[in-house]
Amino acid sequence: MSVLILLVALVAFAVLGALYFTSAPPAQIVSLIRYAGPIALGFAGIILSLAGRFVVGGPLIMMAIGWYGRQRRRGRLGGMTGQKSTVRSVWLEMELDHDTGDMDGMILAGQFEGRRLNDLGEGDLRVLAADLKDDRESAELLEAYLDRRMPGWRDDADADAGPRHAGPHDTGAMTHEEAYKILGLEPGASAVEVRKAHRRLMQRVHPDLGGNAFLAQRVNEARDFLLRDHTD
Repeated sequence: MSVLILLVALVAFAVLGALYFTSAPPAQIVSLIRYAGPIALGFAGIILSLAGRFVVGGPLIMMAIGWYGRQRRRGRLGGMTGQKSTVRSVWLEMELDHDTGDMDGMILAGQFEGRRLNDLGEGDLRVLAADLKDDRESAELLEAYLDRRMPGWRDDADADAGPRHAGPHDTGAMTHEEAYKILGLEPGASAVEVRKAHRRLMQRVHPDLGGNAFLAQRVNEARDFLLRDHTD
């Protein structure tokens, strides 16, 4: 009898699942697939327990709870992937991929306006560098990009290009929108999320790890700005 009850319940569960899959948004379907295993296992444990077979059903329920907890932790970790940071200056809107460290940017002014850095050849990039040499923020963003795409570009630069920018400088007042974009977070992120994003980004942009001092400064500023919201 208990086996019959279990089979009927599983069939009902399958029918309800099929109806849900035909109407649910894709994001919810992905989430359900992640938790389908522990949910099914827990459901079977409940049915067996109600049928008087608690010796079997009880352990199944405990296994389902443990499995569900592991899936939730994996989901939170997976949510940190695919993030991008955005830093904007007068000339450039630069994007940094948290996972790969790759950079690309949209040119906002000048003769290359509307084009992406990845679409420019080395000659055009050198012309762009000359165009924005008087805008310190834009120049440092481009230098960070060139360091990744053309590691030897500094050695080939003209001898009369002048000294490179060094040391921190005033980047102006930061807004919440800008800070969230720099850290690649959604508005309202928690202090824990801010610190995690900061640590993850600093592994990409810290000068001691082959990054760029200007980007590291902006990441630090964004973290400090947002963490002030979480202090009493």
